[in-house]
Amino acid sequence: MPASTPTPYRLVVFDWDGTLADSIPAIVDCTHAALAVVDRFPLPPLAAIRGAIGLGLRDSLAQFFPEADEEFITALTAAYRELWLGTYRERITLFPSARATVESLAAAGYLLAVATAKSRRGLEADFAATGIGPLFRATRSGDEAPPKPHPEMLLSLCAELGIPPGEALMVGDTSFDLEMARAAGMAAVGLLSGAHGRERLAASDPAAILDGVVELPDWLAARTARPAAAG
Repeated sequence: MPASTPTPYRLVVFDWDGTLADSIPAIVDCTHAALAVVDRFPLPPLAAIRGAIGLGLRDSLAQFFPEADEEFITALTAAYRELWLGTYRERITLFPSARATVESLAAAGYLLAVATAKSRRGLEADFAATGIGPLFRATRSGDEAPPKPHPEMLLSLCAELGIPPGEALMVGDTSFDLEMARAAGMAAVGLLSGAHGRERLAASDPAAILDGVVELPDWLAARTARPAAAG
């Protein structure tokens, strides 16, 4: 970091869906479409779908249908992935000012990374569609580590980039992101732009809860500003 802007954080790790990517409505719609293809159980309530977003795909689907057998979960997972990569990912856009926010943090000297429950194939497709991938020094996907809130994604990112967890910040829209950070010994900021509401985020005791990622640079500036020396 530049000497003029001291900070307790050198690494900022972002979740993807609901944090940088405005994708939660598409995820919900794709889940409904996959359930229509594998027509065996009634649709779970919308709140249940949103509440499980942030887990890995199979874990989310298994949470909706705890009584389902492995054959059903496998078929539903395959249907979801086919629909997502074929149709629904085309609806993905970045939140307004998300790109500018990430660019400003990179220009300020922060190392940036992504830790997502999305598959590597899905993340790379989203990067290709949005063009934002080169701004991140490292990424972890849901098929490369145990599902959130297990801390392995964050710990492996810190190890790869040579940053102690205490000097890293996790930014995400779900309690799974915040609990993952806590398990890794990292601070976290919750965002209200995605799947989980304020009450659920607050229960994980984040350093802050912001309306969206666009507020992050100002929050960091307020945290890192130091009083001018008396003259």
